[in-house]
Amino acid sequence: MVRELAATGAPIRVPVVVACRVLKLSPQGYYKWLKSPVTQRDWDDAHLIAAAIRIHKAEPEFGYRLISDELAEAGYHASENRVARLCSVQRIFASHAKKRSKSNKPGPAPHDDLLAYIDENGRTRKALDWDTPTERLSALLVAK
Repeated sequence: MVRELAATGAPIRVPVVVACRVLKLSPQGYYKWLKSPVTQRDWDDAHLIAAAIRIHKAEPEFGYRLISDELAEAGYHASENRVARLCSVQRIFASHAKKRSKSNKPGPAPHDDLLAYIDENGRTRKALDWDTPTERLSALLVAK
């Protein structure tokens, strides 16, 4: 944003110092970022992530620990915690260790609903009063 405000072709040109003061940034920090917008740590993380993805595609059952070992064998120097963080951010998990999400809906009933009956309109209803199941049972027995 500071770059756009301070550009020579901008409709209203604002000096870098003023723009940094308004945005509560230091001019030194802005010029340091302008010189190198991508930090070395971000650059190294990108290379580690790319290598971890390659390893994970070749061996999907590897978790972050085995990926960390493979990275060390390939010549990358990174701690296991760093590899775990990068794998977590990129959602690289072992194929056999995926956690199953719990469904909010209950599954089907393990038995028939003994109180359910179909009314005259064809809708399934619950018989909650004590007379209806007995009357229905007696009507079924008499009808046969």
